[in-house]
Amino acid sequence: MADLKRAIRRVLYPAYEARVTRFLPQDKLPKHVGVMLDGNRRWAKAVGRDTVHGHRAGAANIEPLLGWCEEVGIEVVTLWLLSTDNLNRPPEELAALLPIIEEAVASLADQKRWRLHPVGALDLLPQETAEKLKRAAEDTREVDGMLVNIAVGYGGRQEIADAVRSLLLQAAADGVSAEELAQAIDVDLIGEHLYTKGQPDPDLVIRTSGEQRLGGFLLWQSAKSEFYFCEALWPEFRKVDFLRAIRAYAERERRFGA
Repeated sequence: MADLKRAIRRVLYPAYEARVTRFLPQDKLPKHVGVMLDGNRRWAKAVGRDTVHGHRAGAANIEPLLGWCEEVGIEVVTLWLLSTDNLNRPPEELAALLPIIEEAVASLADQKRWRLHPVGALDLLPQETAEKLKRAAEDTREVDGMLVNIAVGYGGRQEIADAVRSLLLQAAADGVSAEELAQAIDVDLIGEHLYTKGQPDPDLVIRTSGEQRLGGFLLWQSAKSEFYFCEALWPEFRKVDFLRAIRAYAERERRFGA
């Protein structure tokens, strides 16, 4: 029976996906999509495998997602691969996880298909990991393709703290007094010091695994974003799940925080 169900899905899903794609309103699609890739460990447990297997399965699903994003014309994608809180995981788990992230990012860079941009507190990462992320960014700097933010060692509060610190250091270097800075500071000035400076804010944030919370992802940038929470664990997130998220976004009447 299970084999029959899988066979039916293989036949029906491509037709369904094509139909959903065909009827997406092009004037209402998001330009920037943030994705919280959640559920690798729970998926591994559910299929009776270890955590490393779950992380590898999750990494393997990144490239298909970026292809789906390209197909519908998304310009910027932000992928949250590792939070600052995740850096407190057991050393043995991090020692297994970080190479998987490094390999996944290197594979994306090798294709010269997308422009990669690390976002996060790289100084909190092991030096080797930080250097590989920077190398991926440099190797794809001239690529004329979709911009992909790789959020590793990322936390929304950390980003805002880093932005304020950068702003203060610049003001000090420019000889700006504290009083002058207090008069000049506003949301735009802080925005110029975020990891994503110069980019549009995300229109849509997708979180897999059924969790319905932001968890610190793009805290500043997502003030007016739409959110879509998907029950599928990240390794089993399919194109049809992605298209449903895009369709749900297109059907909403955006109020931009009002």
